[in-house]
Amino acid sequence: MIIQQLSVFLENRSGRLTEVTAALASHNINITAQCLAETADFGVLRMVVSDPERARTVLSERGFSVLLTDVLCLTAPNVPGALHRALKILSDRGISIDYMYAFAVGEKALVVLRTSDISLSVSTLLEQKQTLLSASDMYSF
Repeated sequence: MIIQQLSVFLENRSGRLTEVTAALASHNINITAQCLAETADFGVLRMVVSDPERARTVLSERGFSVLLTDVLCLTAPNVPGALHRALKILSDRGISIDYMYAFAVGEKALVVLRTSDISLSVSTLLEQKQTLLSASDMYSF
């Protein structure tokens, strides 16, 4: 249930994001989910990809600063209150959310979460009958 996410640090200059997507595309690595946050000088591109280890190697060889971090992906009904219920389960156990990104399609919402304790988050959510995607499911989208 733990998924490897790439965090790529990018200078704020035109074309840098395109260089990342070109490098991944040229090695047939698919981007399943992504989020880009920026500051004045640089951005942080967080991505779940089809082959995290190979993506890290490909991007590192091209001079990008890349980290692999553990995240989880919650699947919830796309209805009001579903995300709140899952987040309340975590907060009731003292688990904080470092960041998250999400999207919904039809009746399902997918939420990528980085928490203060990934292993405890996984066990807690599963105990409470929440649905998490496996790494193989997430990488194969």
